[in-house]
Amino acid sequence: MLFFRSLSGSTVLRARTLLFVGSVLATSSVTAPYFNVAHAAGDDSASLDVLEKQMARIQAQQMELQKTLVSMQKQIAAHRAALTHGGKSGSTVRHSGSGHITPPAETGEESQWAATTPAEHLATGGHTTTAMNTRGPHLHHATGPDAEAVFSGADDKPDVEAVIGHRAEDIISHLAENGVGPHPRETVGAQAAGALGDHGVFHMGPVSLILGGFLDASTVLENRHVPSGTFNYWQAMPYPNESRYHTNNFEGSARYSRISLMARGNVDAHSTISGFYEMDFGAGAATTDAYESNSYAFRMRQLYLAYDNSDINFHFLAGQAWTMLTPGRIGITPRQESLPETIEASMLAGQTWARQLQFRFVEDFFKHRLWLGLSIENPQTLYDTTGFTNTDGAVRLPNGRIATISSNGTGLTNDAPFSNEIAPDVIAKVAWDPSWGHYEAEGILHFPHDRVATEGQGHNNTAIAGGGGGSMVLPVIPHKVEVRLAGLAGVGIGRYGSVLLPDATLKATGEPDPIPSAQATGGIIAHPNPRIDVYGYFGYQAAGRRYSSYGTGAYGYGNPAYSNLGCGIELSTLGCTANTRSVMEATIGAWYRFFKGKYGTVEAGAQLAYSRRDAWKGQGGGPDTNMSQIFLDFRYLPFQ
Repeated sequence: MLFFRSLSGSTVLRARTLLFVGSVLATSSVTAPYFNVAHAAGDDSASLDVLEKQMARIQAQQMELQKTLVSMQKQIAAHRAALTHGGKSGSTVRHSGSGHITPPAETGEESQWAATTPAEHLATGGHTTTAMNTRGPHLHHATGPDAEAVFSGADDKPDVEAVIGHRAEDIISHLAENGVGPHPRETVGAQAAGALGDHGVFHMGPVSLILGGFLDASTVLENRHVPSGTFNYWQAMPYPNESRYHTNNFEGSARYSRISLMARGNVDAHSTISGFYEMDFGAGAATTDAYESNSYAFRMRQLYLAYDNSDINFHFLAGQAWTMLTPGRIGITPRQESLPETIEASMLAGQTWARQLQFRFVEDFFKHRLWLGLSIENPQTLYDTTGFTNTDGAVRLPNGRIATISSNGTGLTNDAPFSNEIAPDVIAKVAWDPSWGHYEAEGILHFPHDRVATEGQGHNNTAIAGGGGGSMVLPVIPHKVEVRLAGLAGVGIGRYGSVLLPDATLKATGEPDPIPSAQATGGIIAHPNPRIDVYGYFGYQAAGRRYSSYGTGAYGYGNPAYSNLGCGIELSTLGCTANTRSVMEATIGAWYRFFKGKYGTVEAGAQLAYSRRDAWKGQGGGPDTNMSQIFLDFRYLPFQ
């Protein structure tokens, strides 16, 4: 066995030839003495008897030699596949807890290995498959010149195999089959979550480098002028008192083109470490203008390291990634977030998400069906200070004191508000993957904090905020049609929704006053074939009221004393406070991949969206506004 493990491809062929010739020579050397004995006997009938017995023995020995030869041929084929595919051609190689390569001949799966050549693997189109069936050992092949083996089990009897090949989502070696599975890598949902490509895989010693991303050219035509491009900022949807309510708007950009890179290596037989970078051009630099240069700035989307141990089923992530509150589709794993396939860069009203620094600890149980996660994440409190005078985070209270809620960034930080925080956000999540569907429940704790002071004295204030929610993915037709539902509700957590409703306001005395909020999304997504995605979504996000009065002054969020008298009259000089009560969006769309091959993928998408914004009632009622949009997009994915 050790001998065959060290054989190269040409040596293996020579060894097989020698084995065959050796068996023939062995047969000849065995038969010759028998024929000589028979001839010397001189008795025809006795010779015939002896010859028949001798021939029977020879035939039995030939059968044993043939069995030995076949067995050795199978072992050669298995070890050739192990040596060739383990680092080059991409077939699954099983590893025991000790690091010993277990050939399929020892696991009862040798027929598939012996019958499949590297050329046949490559002819299948270079698709990598993750094995996720925990009910028993099944052989799954991965193809393509850069697939690699994963160390996946313990005690020499792994119950799950997996392949780390081209796909970013294959980094986790243990996933339970739930009818949902990881993102189909060719879909826009996978692209939104940060999936890597099939091509662009390089090796630098024990480290693999995997490229991902796409070139994007997107446009939007809308019946209101909201100068945010394909990123919907629903809070800026105008009411009829603004002239931009009465005009259409067209805008296009390539700024959401994206590039990503993963560096990954095996630490030992059970653990993998990886680093993931994802960037685009979504930031607006101080010199950016739409008249000449359109020089949007390179920005960080995701940047984190991950450690995965398949022996103790432990997973750790540190860096900037999608918050653990973001709905997922299998386990609690990075790059498997359940994000909508929409063209709009803000995704969908009511979608729960943020990208921020975090330290995430995850453990899975019961053959990777139950996942428990705890994440310590960077906090920020989004304040609404309607009614107050706010000077760069220093809010003047009606009693003359100053409440400091934030400070503008200095040094290498941009000149924008950064809230005063005393503790990180604490997020817990449980995910369950039965044999059908994916289900999650989560909770969050947040601690809004400020300082109220007057000359010579002051005091700090801390409020306790938080909430909970959940999500599910229902595979109506597994891997073809699925229903997604998600929601989050609580107080002081509005910033975790796409609409960016406020987390808190201030009481008249200056203490943080968390605002209740709720958000929900639902969608139906279909993949009729690998080239087409079709989707329909509905999203909703709402904020409650938190307000106070001091003398004749009105303060807070949604105060009924605010004036909305001028909201319906173009260029009116009357008031239009119009604190947002709710935003809803309904949208449908589709993507079609019309070129797909070794050169990559080219796809086009179209989306229709309708949004509505309602405000809290004040003096003059509660105004509303709406917006209709048509999105178009072309993408080239060189690594898919």
